[in-house]
Amino acid sequence: MSQVFPDQRFSTLTIGVDDRAAMTRFYTEVLGFVAMEAPGITFFDMGGIALGLWENDKLAKDAGAALPQSGGYRGFALGYVARSEADVDAMFARLAQAGAVITQAPHKAFWGGYSGYFADPEGNAWEVAYNPFWPVGADGRLELPKAKGTS
Repeated sequence: MSQVFPDQRFSTLTIGVDDRAAMTRFYTEVLGFVAMEAPGITFFDMGGIALGLWENDKLAKDAGAALPQSGGYRGFALGYVARSEADVDAMFARLAQAGAVITQAPHKAFWGGYSGYFADPEGNAWEVAYNPFWPVGADGRLELPKAKGTS
């Protein structure tokens, strides 16, 4: 099978939202992200990947897809890999203080790390985890181990 993309990456992740203004406030005021507003959409620079917030109906129409059920778990989780368990705990303390919905308090995870989940105002899942097997570089990027048999 031939390779479709010339390199292994993706560039954008767009979340369909019901209330873009409220979601933008949460992402800027609670999570501390810096927004770049464009007509009808909000973008955040996530270290070389753009995270977008766009109205559900517009995203569904643009994608030629049926409008999804809004709110609640949508079958994916966004994630942030912290540098330590203490960092995870500190982030969850700030999330709780800001009134974020904690759906799973930080805990030792079955895979050997330390992880917890919260939901944004429209129910999108976010995981904050410390993974001792995936170091985080000085630039904030993950340093994934090479798969066995690769160079």
